[in-house]
Amino acid sequence: MRDRPVTLAAIIGAHGVTGEVRLKLFGEGVVALKSYRAFCDSTLTVVKLKDDGKGGAIARFAEVTDRTAAEKLRGTALTVPRSSLPALAEGEYYHADLIGLPAVSTEGEAIGECVGVENFGAGDVIEIRKPDGKKFMVPMKAQAVPEWDDERIVIEAGWVDQ
Repeated sequence: MRDRPVTLAAIIGAHGVTGEVRLKLFGEGVVALKSYRAFCDSTLTVVKLKDDGKGGAIARFAEVTDRTAAEKLRGTALTVPRSSLPALAEGEYYHADLIGLPAVSTEGEAIGECVGVENFGAGDVIEIRKPDGKKFMVPMKAQAVPEWDDERIVIEAGWVDQ
């Protein structure tokens, strides 16, 4: 398993005048984020974390004591090592595990690389970049993606954009 950093949240701005920040969450919400107190590539230590009621969160870090310092953190990603995330059940995946994997067709043809995972409301969709730079999307459903592992994503040949 690759142990690269996984982004759980990003600081999107200051909140108030005492150094709190607003967070955009990329995971399972505030409850999942609360199990982490420190983050990769960061000297920030979480002191307080609460739901903002809008799908994000408000955080206080021990090292940030005023609004000016909080504003300077805008755009900072809060990451953890992939190995620190909870284990998954069969058939589940983290988006970070798919991004960067080579994609092949069920006929064995190299297709390209997974460069993104989106969810527009009806389930995850993976974005594949072909060697010529063109991209196409495939629903992350068994009929389109019959298998994947730490080494590759297999896409049903009929779903491959020509």
